[in-house]
Amino acid sequence: MNDCLPDIDGVEIAPLLEQCGSPLFIVSEKTLRENVRRLRRAFAARWPRVRHGWSYKTNYLGAICNILHQEGSWAEVVSEFEYRKARANGVPGSRIIFNGPWKPAGILEQAVREGAIIHLDHLDELHALEQIAGKLGKQTPVGIRLNFDTGYTDSQTRFGFNIESGAAGDAVQRIAASRWLKLTGLHSHIGTFVLDVRAYAAQMRIMAGFMEEVERDTGCTIEYLDIGGGFASSNVRQGLSLPPGQVMPDFEQYAEAICGALTEATRGRSAAGKPLPVLVLETGRAIVDDAETLVATVVGGKQLPDGRRAAILDAGVNILFTALWYNHEVKPLRPPDGIAGDTVLYGPLCMNMDVVRASIMLPPLHVGESLAIRPVGAYNNTHWMQFGQLRPAVVMVTQSGRVEVLRAAEQLNDVSGLEEMPDALRQPFPQGLPE
Repeated sequence: MNDCLPDIDGVEIAPLLEQCGSPLFIVSEKTLRENVRRLRRAFAARWPRVRHGWSYKTNYLGAICNILHQEGSWAEVVSEFEYRKARANGVPGSRIIFNGPWKPAGILEQAVREGAIIHLDHLDELHALEQIAGKLGKQTPVGIRLNFDTGYTDSQTRFGFNIESGAAGDAVQRIAASRWLKLTGLHSHIGTFVLDVRAYAAQMRIMAGFMEEVERDTGCTIEYLDIGGGFASSNVRQGLSLPPGQVMPDFEQYAEAICGALTEATRGRSAAGKPLPVLVLETGRAIVDDAETLVATVVGGKQLPDGRRAAILDAGVNILFTALWYNHEVKPLRPPDGIAGDTVLYGPLCMNMDVVRASIMLPPLHVGESLAIRPVGAYNNTHWMQFGQLRPAVVMVTQSGRVEVLRAAEQLNDVSGLEEMPDALRQPFPQGLPE
């Protein structure tokens, strides 16, 4: 393993910091495209009809989304904001999968008009959609989100309709009785960073069994099974004793478990004259995480009372939200100089929780030295915040070796520009105020 990371796809990092400032997010277009292509190949080799919906909440920078759309991925969104973001990116409504527990009436009506794939989360949403479809006089295809116990992951009962309690069956019957709604799909999401592929095999068997049940009871045809996301990336979860390469399944292992279970569960459909369902994936983290690197600079150092070294970086949990549960890989840009020692990496925020790495073996770090932190492509550009610091630039190393700015570094007016100042408060220190 190399002890330093001087470049990304052949482009040296140090000059990028001089040009764009520190901290800096750097995206590899090559890695992003290769990842989604590997995902598609793994599943297409094992199931005849596969669709990928790019999870906008994982990273909704427009350029990243459109790279994946160019590769054939639909948009999977979970809010009105994300729906509008996808439409602004040029995605037609008919290629948007609309999930999430809150879909305001206005955007829900737009989604119906534009032919989006709508997944119902609760009964109030079912009734709201039925009213909208009736007002438009349009029979609307819908899917429902399911939750259930796989035996391997915690049941995500906050979202969707539970199978074991009968809530999912009740929702199916309500849709079957509706003049304006037509059940065409089933959706579920069993968790995040799922390392045990048996969980997905169980998910597939449960969903396929429920599909057969609802088709038999209502006469509908389920056109697709959407298994959500949750595939792991090469990051190391805090508390995980083994390195990710030893425990993280690859796309082929996920595909083998999922498609093998689906093949077995649907073995009798062809003989019964029923079409095989489309397999829908909403994979986000495993595609984008290792395509992005954060480069931060040391701004100070100290020795802690317990004798360990500590370095203060210009990037913390304000822009590296995932540091709260991952031990990110950290590498200097230059070959290490000196004896490695147990080091704590702190961010710049005035809060105790701002810890990038609680313990990592690094050589002595000096002010002005830069560190590459990765993988950071999942959730950090959506969960980042402006607490104490402005958000930095994001650039991309293209496949041709060019460097393109995807998002400029924020300026003060980007934060304060939406504020309004009452006239009486425009003078911060009125005359006559005591010193």
